[in-house]
Amino acid sequence: MSTLIAPKPLPSTVKVGVSRTKLEVKQFFREKEQLIFTFFFPIIFLGIFSAVFSGTDFSGGVNAATYFTPGMIASGIFLTSFQSLAITIAMERDEDLLKRLRGTPMSPQSYFIGKIGLVLCTSIAQFGLLLVIAGLVLGVDIPTDPSKWLNFLWIFVLGTASGSVLGIAFSVVPKSGKAASAVVTPVVLLLQFMSGVYFVYSDLPSWMRGVASIFPLKWLAQGMRSVFLPDGFQVNEPGGSWHLGLGAVVLAVWLVAGLVIAQRVFRWTRRDAG
Repeated sequence: MSTLIAPKPLPSTVKVGVSRTKLEVKQFFREKEQLIFTFFFPIIFLGIFSAVFSGTDFSGGVNAATYFTPGMIASGIFLTSFQSLAITIAMERDEDLLKRLRGTPMSPQSYFIGKIGLVLCTSIAQFGLLLVIAGLVLGVDIPTDPSKWLNFLWIFVLGTASGSVLGIAFSVVPKSGKAASAVVTPVVLLLQFMSGVYFVYSDLPSWMRGVASIFPLKWLAQGMRSVFLPDGFQVNEPGGSWHLGLGAVVLAVWLVAGLVIAQRVFRWTRRDAG
């Protein structure tokens, strides 16, 4: 008499998500375009701006490399979360990869765990490399106060989380995978210029600062300045303060709004697929 063999249970959602993260990270670092325009872009620009403004005094004894480091860290987080996800998900949808993944036993949650895991891994690696170059090559003083690193932690988490969900939501905007970069990149560049990444934020026109204050990148950059610039430098900020509490609220609101919007608008198939 034959005995029935019980089927093996499927791997858990988290286990599959971790496997997806490993795959996503491998694919990311194999793409030369992503490495240059997403991973190394802030590091390259930090070197350029440090050289161009090497003789500029940004008040309080802050040199160019020190001033632009927090902005480039914020920019890097936004590139690896919002821009990277918005473009890659749009391309995967256009190539019917999402449609094929949706037809497998893998849960949607595992797919998103893989994407968020990719953002965390690339953001941490990018930050570590940028910090090494800023500290060892450009002579930037790295903070030693534990309270500053605690602030960095929650700013980093809120920034990557809000950027990730907004990138997932925005991935439905491009009509095709080929158009994704042309649609997403100008939005990111505009926010970078308006949010004090490439310019001294207090020198920007008041109307531009007002528009930038609506979006998360401005608060992410300002939060990073509170970590890497001297405490006395906050008098140069609009309002004479870092406004970390308000920044936390804005980032949290964008995180919740991004989650709600992503759940409502996300598509697994192309628009012309019905």
